[in-house]
Amino acid sequence: MHSYGVWPSGAWPLGWKGRSAVVSDDGKLGGSGLAAPPAPGPSRQIVVPPAPRAPLRAAVARAMVRRARRRLPFDVAVTASGGGAVSGPGQPVLRLLRPESFYRRLGARGLIGFGEAFQAGDWDTDDLSGLLTVLVAGVDVIVPRGLQGIRGHGAAPRRPRAEEQTINGAQRNARHHYALPDGLFRAFLDETMCYSSAIFPTGEDGRVLAEDTVLAEDTVLAEAQRRKIDRLLDLAGVGSGTRVLEIGAGWGELAVRAARRGAHVRTVTNMAEHAGFTRDRAAQAGVTGQVRVDLLDYRELTADDGRYDAIVSVEMVEAVGRRYWPDYFRTLDRVLAPGGRIGLQAMTMRHDRMLRTSTTFTWIDKYIFPGGLIPSIQAIEENLASHTGLRVLDRYTFGEHYRATLGLWRARFNRNWPMVAGLGFDEAFRRTWDFYLASSEAGFAAGYLDVHQFLIGR
Repeated sequence: MHSYGVWPSGAWPLGWKGRSAVVSDDGKLGGSGLAAPPAPGPSRQIVVPPAPRAPLRAAVARAMVRRARRRLPFDVAVTASGGGAVSGPGQPVLRLLRPESFYRRLGARGLIGFGEAFQAGDWDTDDLSGLLTVLVAGVDVIVPRGLQGIRGHGAAPRRPRAEEQTINGAQRNARHHYALPDGLFRAFLDETMCYSSAIFPTGEDGRVLAEDTVLAEDTVLAEAQRRKIDRLLDLAGVGSGTRVLEIGAGWGELAVRAARRGAHVRTVTNMAEHAGFTRDRAAQAGVTGQVRVDLLDYRELTADDGRYDAIVSVEMVEAVGRRYWPDYFRTLDRVLAPGGRIGLQAMTMRHDRMLRTSTTFTWIDKYIFPGGLIPSIQAIEENLASHTGLRVLDRYTFGEHYRATLGLWRARFNRNWPMVAGLGFDEAFRRTWDFYLASSEAGFAAGYLDVHQFLIGR
């Protein structure tokens, strides 16, 4: 999952530098030009910078909050104890525990400061996803459109060059998130370890049926993840004897599921941990002979290695970076066999928002996923038209399913927090990831983000 751009905000605030590499069967690190990941750093704490001294900007922030409060369905309460504020029917409350720090952060650092104020405990709420949904839906009210395109100042800084998604940069950026211990991800993912939107059953009224009881949710979520995978494999025409390329292995569920159909699967990843996990999973499933796992960047794929009847990629394009979208889609075109099909699952945002976000250093960049960008449908179609012989043949949209997926992940994360804390993570980390999951859920609930399965071909 890559929810870039929901909350605009480099450094490596987690202090986590990665773990040991998994060596492939031929004794090489995936046979690619990727560098071996560095040794792990000792710290798993997040350091939130102190509130800056910015009285004028704090005054502007107060005015913006008053404007938002007048126009949007939420309330603001100042309370030293964190209690005593009760929201109206369906109306969440933003509780300011340290209002001066909150306004200084918000005024000086914009939406990065808003997120950091939550991380630091300057504000809280009884309904985090609900409050953030109101704010995301009302972003044009909070920040006038004429000001949204202004970048390069403290409240909307530009992306640092250090996040450039070169081959080594992409590996470094991926490690910032995915080199965290598997135990963290196990705390909120289901048994499939799928970290992307599931597809749930729907009622006759179209409502997503995502059970949220403790006893049922793991089974429901795992079934929904497999439903998502099966739909994508069907879309790409994967069956017995199909030559399949997967770009972005994750924890291996898709590769194993395709192999069980009788397909011959090659899956590539720039994460050594994922490569090792996927090999182990294939061995446990008895499909080792049908699954080849390479530690490889997608740009290192060549037609000399063979062409594929089907290419599948789940929420990988969001990590590519706008500058490298042409390379990504040219790679798909280069290695797709004549008559082949591509199943691409991707999040999207509105094109004008994508253009603004593409140059902005966001809270998500700083604390969760460095260097990526959620594309727009228009950007995908334009890149295909300009750089390949491919085109979108079909599209299935299921944003409400991502909202439900994220809601289950967040509930599981908070319920299993003692397990995560036992790995050495602190309260600031808990608040950071709670904010990340809630703001991502809000992005889909407000319609700011969407997710699709694209069928792409010639």
